[in-house]
Amino acid sequence: MKKIFLLSLAILSLSANAQNKNFYGFSVKTIDGNELPMSEFRGKKIMVVNVASKCGLTPQYKQLQELYEKYANSNFIIIAFPANNFGAQEPGTNQEIKEFCTANYGVTFPMMEKISVKGNDIAPIYKWLTQKTGNGKDDAEVTWNFQKFLIDENGNWVKTFSPRTSPDDEEIIKWIEDK
Repeated sequence: MKKIFLLSLAILSLSANAQNKNFYGFSVKTIDGNELPMSEFRGKKIMVVNVASKCGLTPQYKQLQELYEKYANSNFIIIAFPANNFGAQEPGTNQEIKEFCTANYGVTFPMMEKISVKGNDIAPIYKWLTQKTGNGKDDAEVTWNFQKFLIDENGNWVKTFSPRTSPDDEEIIKWIEDK
């Protein structure tokens, strides 16, 4: 009986740790299909944003790129996840998305492969971003394209900003610049 109790306790402990792992515990595929562990960004402040090429908010790519260029040498990075969850506004292939972003906005920040950011097929990293049971901080449903999530230098969830919040919003800039 004692062995069963200890085994149950160990399973519960592993389950709790798996649910509350931090951002660095994930690995995703880049838009070019290469595996990228999020632990490569350890020590950086991170903005995660779900993006789409045919959205009224698509011009935010320009602000995202400007923000990235300004703060890339300040331990800050933007990681973009194309998603087709809202109004079918990201219908292209990974290659088409990459070409669009490069040609129209000169995007140089990391772009990941197209994923789902909500629903039954939600990507594990977005499940963590949106559920308090995973991130340990808050539930934050993705409401539209260009929702922003901030992750601190230790891989912990900090805050989310609505899609309409500009990437260069004063509160975001203060967070990036705060040492």
